[in-house]
Amino acid sequence: MKHDDHENCGCNVTPEQVDTARRRLLAGAAATGAAAIAGSAAHAATPDARALYADPADPGLPQIDMEITPGRTALVVTDPQIDFLSEDGVTWGVVGESVTEQGTVDNIERLFAAAKAAGMPVFISPHYYYPHDHKWQFEGTLEKTMHAIGMFDRPDALSLDGFEGSGADWMPQYKKYIEDGETIVCSPHKVYGPAQNDLNLQLRKRGIDKVILAGMSANLCTQAHLYELLELGYEVAVVRDATAGAKVPEGDGYLAAIINFRMVANGVWWTDDAVTRIARGA
Repeated sequence: MKHDDHENCGCNVTPEQVDTARRRLLAGAAATGAAAIAGSAAHAATPDARALYADPADPGLPQIDMEITPGRTALVVTDPQIDFLSEDGVTWGVVGESVTEQGTVDNIERLFAAAKAAGMPVFISPHYYYPHDHKWQFEGTLEKTMHAIGMFDRPDALSLDGFEGSGADWMPQYKKYIEDGETIVCSPHKVYGPAQNDLNLQLRKRGIDKVILAGMSANLCTQAHLYELLELGYEVAVVRDATAGAKVPEGDGYLAAIINFRMVANGVWWTDDAVTRIARGA
């Protein structure tokens, strides 16, 4: 559901402003080279990407890890939605290069499949905006951008009208995992982290204290979820190639996230490793 589909919400954001913001976002991406690969299909992380974001050969920090404990470990995926992960999404112009080079779309699906096969609980922390969210009196830089381009917009908190196939909807290949009647879809987070949704409650009620974290986007919602979960006393391993970040003139969001993942997470895994660990820990 695009923002201009509910133009009478009273937020004073016009369809023309939305279209202008989208064009500006896409134009900015072209300057960084993302447009050159926007039509590429998702695949495993490329050798160039692995080399570009490789861990240091001689780490200066202690190398720790997280063990999967059956019954206490869950997969948490942030924002597995069209607006972040599809070429049709409103952010593809800035995240498409990173999503493509990391193989993010396929890697998230591999995690879903592995967790389901192992009987591991799966939680989704989605991102939705309703008309009342567009009436906030102040915003950060990317909050303003997301609102302006109609990202994750839904017309009503109690209605799924227009949800199917919208930017707020799940990626089509994930639906069989998310809509299986077992996956826990939490209430939406609104800025970046889960402080305002029920993810912590749902995890605790299931006896979970270890999290395998993936989803979008690396230095925003995924990183914010990592920090909040760590503060709440969870062990968290991040799957590094099952996320991605925007590349804009201000910087490479994925690189920023990887640096912070290395410094604070209890584990930083590749999808291949995560899938093996999930199967072994079942």
